[in-house]
Amino acid sequence: MELVAGCYEQVLFGFTVHPKPEACGDREQWTPVADDFTHHAHTASLSAVAVNSRFVVTGSKDETIHIYDMKKKIEHGALVHHSGTITCLKFYGNRHLISGAEDGLICIWDAKKWECLKSIKAHKGHVTFLSIHPSGKLALSVGTDKTLRTWNLVEGRSAFIKNIKQNANLVEWSPRGEQYVVIIQNKIDIYQLDTASISGTITNEKRISAVKFLSESVLAVAGDEEVIRFFDCDSLVCLCEFKAHENRVKAMFSFEIPEHHVIVTASSDGFIKMWKLKQNKKVRPSLLCEVNTNARLTCLGVWLDTVPDTKASLPPAAEPSPVSKEQSKIGKKEPGDTVHREEKQSKPNTKKCALTGDSKKATQESSLVSTKKSKRVDVLEKKRKKKKIKTMQ
Repeated sequence: MELVAGCYEQVLFGFTVHPKPEACGDREQWTPVADDFTHHAHTASLSAVAVNSRFVVTGSKDETIHIYDMKKKIEHGALVHHSGTITCLKFYGNRHLISGAEDGLICIWDAKKWECLKSIKAHKGHVTFLSIHPSGKLALSVGTDKTLRTWNLVEGRSAFIKNIKQNANLVEWSPRGEQYVVIIQNKIDIYQLDTASISGTITNEKRISAVKFLSESVLAVAGDEEVIRFFDCDSLVCLCEFKAHENRVKAMFSFEIPEHHVIVTASSDGFIKMWKLKQNKKVRPSLLCEVNTNARLTCLGVWLDTVPDTKASLPPAAEPSPVSKEQSKIGKKEPGDTVHREEKQSKPNTKKCALTGDSKKATQESSLVSTKKSKRVDVLEKKRKKKKIKTMQ
């Protein structure tokens, strides 16, 4: 496991952490290894980071996205398409990366070939944040044009636009995708997916800088203060609050591993901290470890070297991955293309991805057909010969 964080000083930090074998239960502690790497690739401060099972990508005010291969510990390359600060980066599985920037564009990237599959003019102003639905079929984005936009990622088009009274700075789906939250300054509006309407509003004391769902109904909230709060989205009450840092919290990341539900926080005080969550979210989480980077941190991610980068880790066929029907349109910009045409163009790709068992079956069937045809030809040839002999006699 590796904690990765970006900062104003243009550096990406990486720290390997592992549990102490002798500590367990409430006394459990993890040990951070002296920085695994520090990489100075960007020419401006880092603004976003995203991770999948193989790569870490970073976005910056220098308008570029850099890719790092975490298995080989080398820089893999850079993506150049946006003409503004990269504001958000999100992976969907191991196949696609979605980026948003101050140029108002949302770009969908092939995370294997690292090509831009589609570039969408998403907002009239900046794209401030985006979030992908757990199914991969939808995405939400907010921008400085006072709109909340829903995107159909299967077809790569806008599905719904909602005008809001102020510019929102964050949006986040719940783990099951049944609800989502939109953050405007210190206010959290909770929306239900089935009605697309606000079911409740939570007000935080200070401006909110990061939110993470810990369960379908419990939301962790951090802002321009050193305190983190857990809110119940159903009852709208604060379940727990605790002092996490000495300065404002800039980013959070949550994940689950066997016997652990962990939240990681990064602050302007330079510290990255790992917290073990209790089953009862009303109880303050316990500190597992902390690392001092001596830098002004801006973004955070956790690389878990647990999921193999294979087809097994890809989304199931029942849940189509983003832009599955858009891949055939690389380099083409005809807005009039229909879904039928896209499906027709994507057929060769689906054949290439066929399972070995299916291809063998197809080969066997075709060979059987050819055998039957050859037998039929032989029989007809024999009949012709007999007929010819009779006429000669």
